Amino acid sequence: MKGLMQDWPLRVTTLIDHAARFHGDREIVTRSIEGPITRTNYKAVHLRARKTAQALQRLGIKKGDVVATMAWNTARHLEAWYGIMGLGAVCHTLNPRLFAEQLVYIINHAEDKVIFVDLTFVPVLEAISAQLPLVKAYVVMTDRAHMPATKLPNALCFEDIVEAEKGDFKWVTGDENEACGLCYTSGTTGNPKGVLYSHRSNVLHSMAANMGDALGMKASDAILPVVPMFHANAWGIAFAAPAVGAKIVMPGANMDGASIYELLDTEGVTCTAAVPTVWLMLLGYLEKTGAKLPALNRVVIGGSAAPRSMIEVFEEKYDVKVFHAWGMTEMSPMGTLGALKAGMEKLPLSQQIDVKTKQGRAIYTVEMKITDDNGVELPSDGKAFGHLMVRGPAVAGAYLKGEGGNILDADGWFDTGDVATLDEQGYMQITDRAKDVIKSGGEWISSIEIENIAVGHPKVAEAAVIGILHPKWDERPLLIVVAKEGETPTKEEILKYMEGKIAKWWMPDDVAFVKEIPHTATGKIQKLTLRQQFKDYKLPTASAAE
Repeated sequence: MKGLMQDWPLRVTTLIDHAARFHGDREIVTRSIEGPITRTNYKAVHLRARKTAQALQRLGIKKGDVVATMAWNTARHLEAWYGIMGLGAVCHTLNPRLFAEQLVYIINHAEDKVIFVDLTFVPVLEAISAQLPLVKAYVVMTDRAHMPATKLPNALCFEDIVEAEKGDFKWVTGDENEACGLCYTSGTTGNPKGVLYSHRSNVLHSMAANMGDALGMKASDAILPVVPMFHANAWGIAFAAPAVGAKIVMPGANMDGASIYELLDTEGVTCTAAVPTVWLMLLGYLEKTGAKLPALNRVVIGGSAAPRSMIEVFEEKYDVKVFHAWGMTEMSPMGTLGALKAGMEKLPLSQQIDVKTKQGRAIYTVEMKITDDNGVELPSDGKAFGHLMVRGPAVAGAYLKGEGGNILDADGWFDTGDVATLDEQGYMQITDRAKDVIKSGGEWISSIEIENIAVGHPKVAEAAVIGILHPKWDERPLLIVVAKEGETPTKEEILKYMEGKIAKWWMPDDVAFVKEIPHTATGKIQKLTLRQQFKDYKLPTASAAE
């Protein structure tokens, strides 16, 4: 017997409809690419999104077509997202930090018909436009006064085409399982692969993300999403914030500590989300200026593990609650969030931070387990670590055009490529990417745990750990360090600092100092490049074992 409820498709346009109807005057603030701070609201964004849909329709875009954006976090970008999806087209976010060859591959593979582009990235597309035969038009996201003289073929001004429309557009309807968004993986091995989100998956993800133990946003919140809209589905914030009518503060192109602080301070931001490198810049600015964070009450940190020292500073010095988050493009992207469980708030702060250094608990809609190399489930005891497997309604079931073949096992589990532990309380901790784990004497060593401890040293700005071949142990850890400006730490003092914080047999066999550590387009440490850079490196312990 079926239920007798209304058949109400979960489409993303219902989110912006809700925001416009019940939170229409709630502000969306942007540090614009042109310079000034601009202000709009949900009602105006809703209207302009409908105008964007009309403008795209006039350009010949129809349901199922793919339309790309290469833009910072701005109100215009939000209007483009909902306009594209509201037309029944697929919004494909392009990461401008990718190499030109990768961008050409992705745009052609996705079959993008139109590309919306911010002023900053016009030169990026100019350099490759001759290799993009399927792109019909480029919409430069600015007004007529700032429209550049560009070599892009059929370049249109965003404000011109949007304001030429009436906005009396009715959203294209259809099944909730129809595609609406497209993000590509970073492609560390082989070509990037497309993750195709549905209306249903994005709406379910936004509701799960807004639960109290996840982002927990409310209408009274003001959120600053520093995480770019071109990275991992914007962490779902572009959908979750309108769902509750939260104020959105868009940082535009300025990600330095001073610019982020200005918005946090002047706009009364209560919640914010970004990768650790952004918070390092903000904390550096706060330390330098003595500024405070009176309105901010919670920080969500994801993308890579946050060092314990960073969590401690936020919690102890600035009274800001830190929540670790973990996820991936294939998960829409949120998988876990590090909220405390009942009773944990009574623990001493140091013990609370013990919990918060882990990546958190699975949010509702995400199932999670760890397995050994043979697919056998391992115990959730916080000690055993194995391959992290996930499944759920907002987890990818396949890549675009079948790239990569069947990505699920017989029971529908997706292998994240991460190695992790799960404890008795359900908290997950990433110990490595499967390809980065160090195998020493038949046992696994977590490079991430060593890195997080090393960055706690007052003279260390950044650290990375890779495995180096060893004649006796197979591999041993090499710690690679970038010193803080003006500091000259020694190998001995760093290793001394780490004593007692990790198992003795995990201790790095050597420390190498470099000026910078390479990063991927999404800001993660590029271990593959480091392994190539140090492929001929000989550990001092290797000679004694030979």
